[in-house]
Amino acid sequence: MQGQLLQHYGQTPVQDRMSTHGSKICKVLMHGGPDVLARTGSMIAYEGLIDFNPNPPALGQMARSWATGEGVPLMSCTGQGNLFLADYGKDVIVVQLNNEALSVNGKNILAFDASLQWNIERVQGVSMLSGMGMFNVVIRGQGWVALTSKGTPIVLNTQEAETYVDTDALVAFTEGLRIKTKRTARLGGLFGRGSGEAFQLGFLGHGFVVVQPSEDERPRMSVRG
Repeated sequence: MQGQLLQHYGQTPVQDRMSTHGSKICKVLMHGGPDVLARTGSMIAYEGLIDFNPNPPALGQMARSWATGEGVPLMSCTGQGNLFLADYGKDVIVVQLNNEALSVNGKNILAFDASLQWNIERVQGVSMLSGMGMFNVVIRGQGWVALTSKGTPIVLNTQEAETYVDTDALVAFTEGLRIKTKRTARLGGLFGRGSGEAFQLGFLGHGFVVVQPSEDERPRMSVRG
């Protein structure tokens, strides 16, 4: 019985710093690499000696700047071993940055190397439409990032054609793309499934956008200054 279980559900033999086990678990190799910042409560298992700090001092100032006003839900993970992360059964996407930048909806962050630089920044142009600001976490540098998606995501190549995405379904996009905005009536309002206006962002340039098959209403706040 044990052999059958390990054959079908045992660990995926990989050597990358971060990888996926199935579609809903992120495996992090902590051997000799930098610390990891992971969503608080996302640890489901680990092998070896790994410590967790839910309130790392370095995140204090950033927590006060979090756009949702709820604080940055991150913990630091330090040690040697294998770390397994998940977020309520959501699909996991692993990205390796090579001196690049990725703009991510904060709700979709699962983990990233602590050596990467990150900041909370307003997404270009959204306040022009709604009078409100949409904020993302921008992660820069060289290292690994794990994201989550409500359902199997689609990754769209923005170099092939101008790509429009509902802001509530947007997971992440390559920083540096040309962005334009568009406002339309929600089609759901025609069939009794909601009403009002929807906002889309149009992307064009060398890069990609990640879109989830669920409209997860994202936090917004007024832009000052």
